[in-house]
Amino acid sequence: MHPNGTLIAIAVALVLGAGPLLLGLAGLLSARRATAAAAPAKPWNWKLTVTSALLYTLAFNSIFFTQELFLVLPKALTPGLRPTLFHNNHTWEGDNPLASLFQGTGALATFLIASVCAVLLRRGWGRSPTIRLFLIWMTYNGFFQSLPQVVVGAINPGNDVGMAMDYFGLSALAKTGAALVALAAIAAIGLWLARPLLSLAEQPSDVAGAGARTRFVFQVATLPALAAIVLIIPFRVPRELIEVVILPVVVTITGIAWIQAGAWLISDVRVRGAPGTVSVARPLIAVLTLLLVFQLLLRPGIHFY
Repeated sequence: MHPNGTLIAIAVALVLGAGPLLLGLAGLLSARRATAAAAPAKPWNWKLTVTSALLYTLAFNSIFFTQELFLVLPKALTPGLRPTLFHNNHTWEGDNPLASLFQGTGALATFLIASVCAVLLRRGWGRSPTIRLFLIWMTYNGFFQSLPQVVVGAINPGNDVGMAMDYFGLSALAKTGAALVALAAIAAIGLWLARPLLSLAEQPSDVAGAGARTRFVFQVATLPALAAIVLIIPFRVPRELIEVVILPVVVTITGIAWIQAGAWLISDVRVRGAPGTVSVARPLIAVLTLLLVFQLLLRPGIHFY
């Protein structure tokens, strides 16, 4: 076992369990105190919920494909390695010491994409709520598909990022530090993403009050992300159960817990949504097109040699 495995396990329990739970309970108490003065809840915007679920599905699979692609490309350029890209994995033949290093390039690529999307969000890029919502989910999936790999890699040398850590000869202390930084970033990013999600509201009254903000985030983020897990499964079959189901579940719960739990805290929201401007048709077409690409083109495997 990793020398500092117990410390990392405690940190994981605090960040992924106790932290969002306690924050969410505080929000629940705050919402109950304000119930009497709260305005009546608006009708549920199912169009926004469905659109968000489709965009989450599109973002999850786009980020995952990017990770696998950037695991393959460096190997394809390395003498002695012959990689193959699939819809839900990659393999390679041959041997080269750099192969271990290149097991970390996928997570690095998705982290960088998420960082770019986060900068665009911060600068207010995208006039359409649909585009902004897609940017939010690209940011989310880029970070929450890469950062947990650092935590796992710190204690599991067989993990992709763990192999890269061993290539650099990182000590147990350095791995533990990387895991703790990644866990802190998971909490911070989840809380930060609540603001752009709340900004998708049509009217300031939609997010005026702790209860209203909690309800809106459940509508635009939590429920769509959970529903998207079912939509993601067809992109990942056939493969072992842990990769088909468990990975989307872990990625979803890891960040959504903090977004939902912390929504009530964001009181100074600049509302930028517009009634009736989210599109269901275009995200649906994009999701179906990507599914066809995954299952018809990528599933048989693309050889990079």
